[in-house]
Amino acid sequence: MITTKAVDKIHRLVSEATSRGARATTGGAPLEGNGYYSPPTVLENVPTDAALAHEEIFGPVAAVYRFETEEEAIRLANDTEYGLAAYVYSEDIMRAMRVGRGIETGMVGINRGLMSDPAAPFGGAKQSGLGREGGVTGILEFMEPKYFAVEF
Repeated sequence: MITTKAVDKIHRLVSEATSRGARATTGGAPLEGNGYYSPPTVLENVPTDAALAHEEIFGPVAAVYRFETEEEAIRLANDTEYGLAAYVYSEDIMRAMRVGRGIETGMVGINRGLMSDPAAPFGGAKQSGLGREGGVTGILEFMEPKYFAVEF
């Protein structure tokens, strides 16, 4: 991480979730030693009203939620004021696309962890951003279109 403050925020969110019933399947505690390190952490059974479920973490933490229906998965994903990126993993690509369309986010990665591409627009939805950078969409943000109405 970039600062002690960033590591402390991750630890605070993870600690609050685990104190309320979440279980760390890996990671979960700050690393000892010099530097600003936070281990990759996977949490299950995170309460839906935990701070971790509603704040942007910007750290190596994944909260895993169980769901029965696509609608429930979409509702859980959208239950936040943020929406930078979402990741959907499924053997059924059409289902993944359907769920991805339902999630209120600026970017969706399907069956892959890396979605950044200089040719693609980058940006979020809701409190995670307005507008896009990168790709043709990003260039349009910096252009001043001019309309000509001409009669011959």
